[in-house]
Amino acid sequence: MEKTEIFWQWFQDHNEQLISLGDLDEKGRRELEEELQNKLTEYCDGLTCDMGEATADGRTLTFTAEGDTDLFRYVVELVDAAPDLDWWQFVAFKQPLGTDLRVRFDKMLFETKKMYFQQLECEEEPEMLGLRIAVADGQRQDEDFQVGVYVTLEALLGEFDCATVIGYMDTVPVPEEPFKSGFQPLDDLPQFVDWFKRKRDE
Repeated sequence: MEKTEIFWQWFQDHNEQLISLGDLDEKGRRELEEELQNKLTEYCDGLTCDMGEATADGRTLTFTAEGDTDLFRYVVELVDAAPDLDWWQFVAFKQPLGTDLRVRFDKMLFETKKMYFQQLECEEEPEMLGLRIAVADGQRQDEDFQVGVYVTLEALLGEFDCATVIGYMDTVPVPEEPFKSGFQPLDDLPQFVDWFKRKRDE
C-alpha cells in the first residue's frame, strides 16, 4: 500500500473522532492531534497540518511543508490523493490571509499597513525576487525578528509564492518619507508578485 493510502486510510478510520475533535477533553484532543501528526510524519517527515475552526460548512485541513520547497511535491501528492469526505476540505500549503494584517510572532506585532517594500536584484538567483522590507524595528538582525517578517510575508502571499518567488530579503527601519525613498506599501506586495511572476514567465 502506498504511503498516501496508509495516511488516508488512517484518517478515514478516525474520521468521526476528528470531526468531533472540539467535543473531546483536552487530553483526548491532544492525543488525537499527536496521532494525526505522527501519521503525517510517517508519510513524510517535515510536513505538518493546521486544522481550521469548525463551521457550518465543515472544517479545512491545510497541509504545509513550512516553506521547504524540497517537500512541496509531497504536499501536492498527499492532497491530490485525498478521499472525498463530507465536512472536510483538504488544502495544499498555507493560503494568503488577505491584506491589512496584524501578525503576532514571538511577542512581536507586525502590521502590514505600517510596513513597506522595495524590489532588489537577486544576484545569485536572478529569476527570484529580492525584497527590502521597511519595518519599525528594521535595524534588528536577530533571527526571531527576521523570521517574524518572513511569517508576515507568508501570511500576505501564501506559503507557495513566498517560498518559490522570494529569493532574498533584508530589513531596514521605515524612512521618514518611504515613497520618496522608493518604497511601496507592503499591502501592495501580492499584486506586485503577480506582476513579477507574469514577467518572469514571459
